[in-house]
Amino acid sequence: MVEDTKTIDANDKGEHKTSSDLSSSEAPKIFTLEVLRHIKVAQQQHGLRHGDYQRYRGYCSRRIRRLRKALKFPQGEKRHFKRRDVTIINLTGKGADERFIHIPLICAERAWSYAMQLRQEVNTEPRKKFHLVSKLRKACVYALQLQELCNTDVFDARTKLETEAYVAWMHGTLHFELSLWKSAAEHLKKAQVIYENLAQALPEDEQGLYKAKVDELTPSLRYCAYNIGDGGSMDDLLELRAQGLLENIDVLVSQTKTQSSETLQTTEWRGRKVTVRPEKVRLFLLSVQELDKSLEKAKTLESKIELLENALMDCKDAIAAVKDEIKQDPKLKSVTTGQTVSGIQYLLAYLSYIRLARTLERNLCLVEQAKQNFGNPNQARDKTPVEGKRVRPQDLTRLYEIILQNISEMQQISGMEEDAKYLNELEDIALGFKAFRCYYIALTLVEMKKWKEAVAMYERSKRYATDALKAKPLQFNLEENLKKIIDAIDGCKFSAHAYSVLEDDTGEDASYTTKTQKPSKPLFERLSQYKEDQSLNTRNPNVFKLTPEMEAIPCKPLFFDLALNYVEFPSLEDKLESPGKGKGTTGISGFVKGFLGWGGSK
Repeated sequence: MVEDTKTIDANDKGEHKTSSDLSSSEAPKIFTLEVLRHIKVAQQQHGLRHGDYQRYRGYCSRRIRRLRKALKFPQGEKRHFKRRDVTIINLTGKGADERFIHIPLICAERAWSYAMQLRQEVNTEPRKKFHLVSKLRKACVYALQLQELCNTDVFDARTKLETEAYVAWMHGTLHFELSLWKSAAEHLKKAQVIYENLAQALPEDEQGLYKAKVDELTPSLRYCAYNIGDGGSMDDLLELRAQGLLENIDVLVSQTKTQSSETLQTTEWRGRKVTVRPEKVRLFLLSVQELDKSLEKAKTLESKIELLENALMDCKDAIAAVKDEIKQDPKLKSVTTGQTVSGIQYLLAYLSYIRLARTLERNLCLVEQAKQNFGNPNQARDKTPVEGKRVRPQDLTRLYEIILQNISEMQQISGMEEDAKYLNELEDIALGFKAFRCYYIALTLVEMKKWKEAVAMYERSKRYATDALKAKPLQFNLEENLKKIIDAIDGCKFSAHAYSVLEDDTGEDASYTTKTQKPSKPLFERLSQYKEDQSLNTRNPNVFKLTPEMEAIPCKPLFFDLALNYVEFPSLEDKLESPGKGKGTTGISGFVKGFLGWGGSK
């Protein structure tokens, strides 16, 4: 339990105020104390998860000491004890603080935890039974003090109901230990009835704690009925009302429901009411109610797309606010409570559905915008749009792929896996968009001259459209558009089938399907084939090619060297110098050169 760290002004001492000062002060604040949630959180965090009552009792003692110190509300001085109980003046004065009411509550819890600790030890030490009863009596005294303070105008109806149930449960526990079965049964039954009515009056995400407390009291009531011997009177609420035990419960429950409706707004989706806590989510849901009217007033597709994109940004912020609330409260992280989805998770699923549905509407607007610049290959093969770039069938196919992805995400929303009706509705919508996707895939195949595949896709598109029309009503205006596409598919299918018959098996001239394309062969070479050739009616018909085509021939050689092997060449030996003749000549000239002094050996 997170402790409050507020501080009280040092000059504020509400216990010394008189009634005249109280009457002249401002109107008192209205406090709310969720008794059951407050003590359950403290018990789970300080020992009772493991049955350690001694640890919880020590926590209660420390908690009381910290509260009195923070509120400057001590009991005497260091040497002298002077008891100081919380009074109504502490809650209505100028320095009124809600933490004052926690003091009697924690005192009652401390006495009760001490009693439960003694109960674990009473088997070995029977004398501790008297100590146990004494502590339970003390807990009842503090519980009555708490009820007396909460029955004033300072607290709301919910707090009064919770304190009344707490007092009844504490007295029932005391009488149960004293073996006073009839009175114990009356008190425990009173507490059970109050908790049942509180669970019905509170939002769905807060009902689990009170229903668990009701189930916790059932075994004790059955044991009391067994000891009394007559269990029929235990279930008769009229008898309890006649005894005056629950005379004001109806008034308090109605006040609690009124306060809950004022502080919490609820929205309904698929027959279930969802509680809306965050202020940002409330504002978004109010804006969504006005969004449809704004879309009807929008005259152009661009304005509709802009409105939807703004709504998607707000939806993103609302989803983030809900996720932050889940992170702050650990108890909200569980997706399911029993067999049903918890309220906060159901609200998150609802916001996710809104985001995906509005995204789908935005994509449909993009489809309509693309169709304005779309040319049908089967109907306007030689025409182009007047404005803008021509949109190809592949572009529309891609948009429908994105739409189908949106529907797949809607089917995977957490918490909606068990809703069969919801999943069937989305499946029918997916069939309708699959029909459109297959239709534009067929048009893409027509442009690629794949006639047989195009006919098969036309058939599949028609089958999807027929299956989707069996489920009514369809969302997103699918019914009217599917009827139009079924009528268009028949003509497109016969056209593609005719082109597939006229297609050449060789595939050489299969690309010749339009007036702008010319045949590659003249007429005299294709007399056995039927082709619509508009060029035959022009001034230059392609009938016969007068100029022959160039053919490659081998090149003429420049020299003939076939007789080279038979040619006899003359001898050149006389032109070569012999070794002997060269040596003598060089010897005489060398002598002369050496004698005259201008030569020499090397």
